[in-house]
Amino acid sequence: MDTPNRPPRSSEDPFDLIRTAAAVLLGIGTLVAIALWASGITPMALLLVGALWSVYGMIHAVLDGVLDPAIDLVTEMLQNVGLARYRRSYSYIETMVARGELTAAAVEYARLADAGDAQAAVRRADLLAGPMAMPDKARIELEEFRETRKLGPADDIRVGLALTRLFEDVLDEPGRAMREIRRLLDLYPGARGLRHFRRTLAALKAERFGPSTPP
Repeated sequence: MDTPNRPPRSSEDPFDLIRTAAAVLLGIGTLVAIALWASGITPMALLLVGALWSVYGMIHAVLDGVLDPAIDLVTEMLQNVGLARYRRSYSYIETMVARGELTAAAVEYARLADAGDAQAAVRRADLLAGPMAMPDKARIELEEFRETRKLGPADDIRVGLALTRLFEDVLDEPGRAMREIRRLLDLYPGARGLRHFRRTLAALKAERFGPSTPP
């Protein structure tokens, strides 16, 4: 049973409907081709199967290789130019970091995070775990930020990915990184930007438990 603070499960990727329809048509066409082959019309069967697989491959290539990356790029651009939740620039804080004023920058990020800005919470965690060499504090703050707020899917994913990077790259806790990736994939199975983390999860499992572990 979901707890009240758990963010709602995201809807499936709308492109999955197109992929499913293409797979169904391919299956039906393959059966027709087998029937043609059984009836002795072998050239027609081969042409039909070849055409169906070509169309199926083209659909996947367009969806996965063009539309998905384009949508992800546009989303990232909108967030970077300030069209996300808080619509503000972090350049003045980044200037503090560049000048070596790490404590002041961390305080400014904390002020924004206290107002509910998940991106500020993640940036503060990156600052704590990196230049300020306090990765445990970064982990605690990110976990508290998530536990004390009802985050939407986008912010929950942002915080979850930050925790994953922290566990894997800084704290050397691949087991916890795997659990965090698994949590995100279970909650948001169709979220854009998370699909490649299935491969990351499989790679972490193989590294930790050996290649025989199922993905």
